[in-house]
Amino acid sequence: MVGPVIVDTSTGKVRGLHKRGVLQFRGIPYATAERFRPPQPVEPWSGVREATSFGHICPQNPSPTEAMLGGQDRPAGEDCLVLNVFTPAADDAARPVMVWIHGGAFVSGSGSIVWYDGTQLARRGVVVVTINYRLGALGFLHLGHLDDEFAGSGANGIRDQVAALRWVRDNIAAFGGDPDNVTIFGESAGGMSVGTLLGTPEAAGLFHRAIAQSGAASNVHTPEVAEWVTSRLLAELDLTPAGFDALLEAPVEDLLRAQAAVTAEVETGAARDDGPRPGGLPFQPVVDGAVLPRPPLEAVAAGSAAGIPLVVGTTADEWNLFHLQQRLAGTLTEERVRRRVGRLVGADRAGDVVDAYRRALPEADPDGVMCAFMTDLVFRQPAIRLAEAQAAHAPVAMYRFDLASTAMGGALGACHAIDVPFVFDNLDRGGVEILLGGLDDGARALATRTADAWVQTARTAAPAHDDLEWPAYDTADRLTCVLDRAPRVEADPEADRRRLWEELAPAAGAPAP
Repeated sequence: MVGPVIVDTSTGKVRGLHKRGVLQFRGIPYATAERFRPPQPVEPWSGVREATSFGHICPQNPSPTEAMLGGQDRPAGEDCLVLNVFTPAADDAARPVMVWIHGGAFVSGSGSIVWYDGTQLARRGVVVVTINYRLGALGFLHLGHLDDEFAGSGANGIRDQVAALRWVRDNIAAFGGDPDNVTIFGESAGGMSVGTLLGTPEAAGLFHRAIAQSGAASNVHTPEVAEWVTSRLLAELDLTPAGFDALLEAPVEDLLRAQAAVTAEVETGAARDDGPRPGGLPFQPVVDGAVLPRPPLEAVAAGSAAGIPLVVGTTADEWNLFHLQQRLAGTLTEERVRRRVGRLVGADRAGDVVDAYRRALPEADPDGVMCAFMTDLVFRQPAIRLAEAQAAHAPVAMYRFDLASTAMGGALGACHAIDVPFVFDNLDRGGVEILLGGLDDGARALATRTADAWVQTARTAAPAHDDLEWPAYDTADRLTCVLDRAPRVEADPEADRRRLWEELAPAAGAPAP
């Protein structure tokens, strides 16, 4: 029988466990933080700390999407800045390190969701780290305009991610990892975090490759928009800006209730000049100068992440997941599609845009047209913009994940998050078969290829391997790896839609789901 494994970290010893052929160290604190303030180093402990149970998840409202995608009901608390390590051995082998940043619209999720179990990747010879970071108002509420003491509070979740990367730099060698070969990867809000970190000065030098899945570098607020969010949250709590310090002692349940109310207002609200666009994310990183001196996409284009190879892409039908409830409630009409599109690109362009999508998708019903438009607005076009920005400064590889679910009569297609269990080679985890509508040899082969490509990126800075052709992306040919049962390479897929968005981008504004 294998005995316990103890590793000495910079703040004390931790005891992990052997499970499924790898070592796991769970719930290691990497930082601590007072409410709305930057993360601070953890106080050292004496003796040996048990690292055999996942720590608190960060406070969050229930999320049906997270539940469907393998989320678990774990205890929550503000002492949630913990990480988990999966490694083949705690030795001096200096393996590539992969740090996973979870998704959840910046308001939900955790690093301990079963789909993010790093065992299968660790078996391929890398060290996997999954992290928590502060969410919602606790991680992204802008307060710097009310008190300089809280400058940067609108990007505290990003500060947490940086703190986790510093922990990796200082400690991962003891877990068999190489601190000079760290790949950050994440999906949805985690992919948006990856894109943001590429433009975050404090993160410079802490990672060496990046993989952004279904998220890019366009999800940030200006201070003006963030101030609107703050004003609405204060109003929900019957607080004035002058009395905002009551937030410091407010029960977390009250903060979450107010956060949900603001989110609902943004989801259903009309277009406005001072707040998030309809359907956008109210809580996301704020460009206030303290953490983010400039929008991340602008920083990347200027070379902030020069020399960092990037893999970026989306699924083919991202928005199908978010549209599912609408589709079950009843189909859209052509007129409703035009009105919705008009809210996002301007009424004067709505007809042209819908007509363009109708030409590109002649067999699609109005719901399908709306989903294709939103997939492009929120995910695909921001991914292309990030690839273009980074291609001038480092190698870039682009993908589109096309394997479609057969569940719910095929309504999901290749929807948002369907790629995650393939990346981790975790098709046998709870909820995956339900989402996919069943498993077959083709899906399993794609999981092997995809996980191998992500590990290959960590090893060599490029995802191509013996069983997967994947050339580099540039703005001339725009070669894209299409991940499906039979992977293939396409040049500039959906080129007409890309060119349409080059024209529309200024009117549509910064994308956000």
